[in-house]
Amino acid sequence: MDLRSMNASTEGSRRVDGAVFGVIGNEEVMDVVKNSDHYRSELQGENRGRGVAIGFWFNVGFESSAYANVNPDGTVSLVLGSVDIGGTRASLAMQMAETRGIPGDDVKPHVVDTDSIGFTGVTGGSRTTFAGGWACHEAAMDIRTQMEERAAQIWEVDRDSVAYGDDGVIRGSGDDQSFTFAELAAQLPLTGGLIQGQADVSPMESGPAFAGHIVDVEVDPETGKVDVLRYTAVQDVGTAVHPSYVEGQMQGGVAQGVGMALTEEYFYSDDGTMLNSSLLDYRMPTALDLPMIDAIIVEVPNPGSPYGVRGVGEVPIVPPLAAVANAVSAALGQRMTTLPLTPRQILEETVLEE
Repeated sequence: MDLRSMNASTEGSRRVDGAVFGVIGNEEVMDVVKNSDHYRSELQGENRGRGVAIGFWFNVGFESSAYANVNPDGTVSLVLGSVDIGGTRASLAMQMAETRGIPGDDVKPHVVDTDSIGFTGVTGGSRTTFAGGWACHEAAMDIRTQMEERAAQIWEVDRDSVAYGDDGVIRGSGDDQSFTFAELAAQLPLTGGLIQGQADVSPMESGPAFAGHIVDVEVDPETGKVDVLRYTAVQDVGTAVHPSYVEGQMQGGVAQGVGMALTEEYFYSDDGTMLNSSLLDYRMPTALDLPMIDAIIVEVPNPGSPYGVRGVGEVPIVPPLAAVANAVSAALGQRMTTLPLTPRQILEETVLEE
């Protein structure tokens, strides 16, 4: 790890594809890995090994849309074009609520069909909370502007003398000129109608992210079976909008990565037909195969997002393959060169080495 830290990519480093890194949390992730209880603990027992790996994912932005209707009771109906695949309805609603200074529970997110909202790109690519959050922020800013205009109309004052505060209170220049969000929302139907904010965005500053993983394994030299004993995932997530959902995505990425490292393998017949094409035959890890995955969140805000958001979901899938391979190699005392490290593969490689 010390060697990796000395050669770590930082802001201004050029990636292999030619792009230059902006603000990234690579060094911060490495520091947390090196100082974690897991990394500093002693691994004891025969046929056991520890592996460490650092992974990176570039993340993307692209098109997202969000529409929001202010209801007379002070709640907001938020219309989204991205389906919820990891708690994104909550994370997007929270960003809209934060921009407007109202409780998160007062924003009611709804996922609609593609005819009911502007174009929204794929729900994936670690882009939804980032790009969708941008759209929600801009739609909320649109509402803030319209609420200022409506308050100025009610008070019969110049629009420039009204300001929407981050606490959700709209204030005029007079001592008696103030509305909470809910108070002004209640007056909308009788002062010109309800308000809708909308935004269609295509942010490009997606915010690359890094993760560092530590894994302990035990290998049965007789059967080649690998047991995962302990796993710690450290990741720069930018700003953790909903920390428990962020942890869940980190843990899910680890589970997928461990599957690719140890069990997930295609088998084909001589004529090219896949022989293990069902979930009965294609071996993915279950809760019985994995320990509790410790997730450590590192927050280095992404300057390309109004709330510092970085994509989370794909980054944790990258390190497990290298981390597990390093751990198995350490346990066996020889470098494993082929994935997945199934019992058959381990026995074949160890026999060849002998």
